[in-house]
Amino acid sequence: MKVRILFLVTFMFLFSCGEPVARKPKKHGTTNFYKEVIRKNKKLNGLEKSRLESWIRKDTVHVYEESTQGYWYYYNKKDSVQSISPKLEDVVEIEFDIKNIKGNLLYEKMKRSYKVDKEDFIPALQDGIKLMKKGETITFVIPSYRAFGVSGDGNKIGINQPIKSTVTLIDIKTNQQ
Repeated sequence: MKVRILFLVTFMFLFSCGEPVARKPKKHGTTNFYKEVIRKNKKLNGLEKSRLESWIRKDTVHVYEESTQGYWYYYNKKDSVQSISPKLEDVVEIEFDIKNIKGNLLYEKMKRSYKVDKEDFIPALQDGIKLMKKGETITFVIPSYRAFGVSGDGNKIGINQPIKSTVTLIDIKTNQQ
């Protein structure tokens, strides 16, 4: 009996001292998961775009222009005399508000200085400001993916919420000054 126990202990001792074997990582379908998320987001963005286009067609008071950047806008006040629009690194002073798509005020008018394309700002307005000239006022209709997206702003703007913003370009300080 003692021989068997000794043999068993020796056997366990010899085979338990081997090198640890690394486990191979499990393969998760991350590629398929990301493709599925992208597919669903494209579908949701398409539905939102259709709803906004329908809403815009019902607004017979304003003439909307569609940007190549995925938002719509109309001029409240257009200046045909000025020819200078802000460029990269110009500092602009703007006044803007933010409303939901039904026109309910979310954030009252506020003034802000903004260095063009060098500061974090609402993506659609970053592009839209470059369309403007000093003294002009434009109202932008912005789908959620060009505004605050799937996270909202954590306060008054909800998840996947399209917004309207009326922006007045008060001044342009070129980076050459």
